[in-house]
Amino acid sequence: MQPRTATPSAVAAPLAEPSVVSGHLALVAVQLCFGLFPFFVKLALEGLEPRAIAVWRIGVGSAVLLGLAFAVAGRGAIPKRGDLPLLFVCGLLGVVMNQLLALEGVSRSTVVNAGLIMTLIPVFTVALAIAFRIERMHWKRAIGVPVAMCGAIVLLLQRGDSPDLARQHLFGNLLMACNCLSYAGYLLLSRRLLTRYRPLVVIAWVYVMSLWATPFLGLGQDLIPSGVDTRVAWWGLALVLTFPTVVGYLLNTFALSRVPASVTAIYIYVQPLIAGTAGIVLLGEHFRPLMIVAAALMFTGIALVTRRR
Repeated sequence: MQPRTATPSAVAAPLAEPSVVSGHLALVAVQLCFGLFPFFVKLALEGLEPRAIAVWRIGVGSAVLLGLAFAVAGRGAIPKRGDLPLLFVCGLLGVVMNQLLALEGVSRSTVVNAGLIMTLIPVFTVALAIAFRIERMHWKRAIGVPVAMCGAIVLLLQRGDSPDLARQHLFGNLLMACNCLSYAGYLLLSRRLLTRYRPLVVIAWVYVMSLWATPFLGLGQDLIPSGVDTRVAWWGLALVLTFPTVVGYLLNTFALSRVPASVTAIYIYVQPLIAGTAGIVLLGEHFRPLMIVAAALMFTGIALVTRRR
């Protein structure tokens, strides 16, 4: 049987594929940006306190993202007055509380733990959507949410090298879990805004509406890195401000224009692997056997929650 001769239509068909490929490549880069966020924070913590990093991130994020939003959308980047209260609440949940809890949590725990805990975001999002009757419950979600939560509990209750370290990690992990819950609330509330504005416009104004918190977060904080090796802290801060704060959001917006939103949910599995690898290889952290149990439960729960019926 001879191979078919390629027709003009057959040759033209694959030409549409590069845009999809670029979308997937962008998603991989997005996971690197967010997956390495805990590692970048650990570097910045060499010379800065968590709240100081939050001040830098809100300030720089607001300026850069708002400038890009106006460059892309023009007058379309100006929100309606009636949407300002919702943008304020989204800023409180998605930026102020999210960053404060995440940064304080990472400072008290490990990069490996942070990578695993961040996978609770889709689980909390679905749980809140069901609780507020935004989405319906079905059997996969009814099983997936408690399974993922069991994995989180296993992770929270694991023992450290010492009782003091175990308590510190427990508190840090709880803070990061609360961060995931806060961000899940933001994701639900921002849905209405995303039907009216571009994603870049929404995230830019969410940052801007968080600027009010910077004087309180920065109170008594040294905003200039200090300590034994300030160079490491400056590099860490630069990486935090560049990749998770700006580049990650831009690439995610680019990817969503080329890849279905349902596909992006699958990529969240990559973030814990990236964070865990960075923590173990670059910081010498340990991956304990109990973490495998926690990861298996959490990944199973996420798979059930995010899969369609």
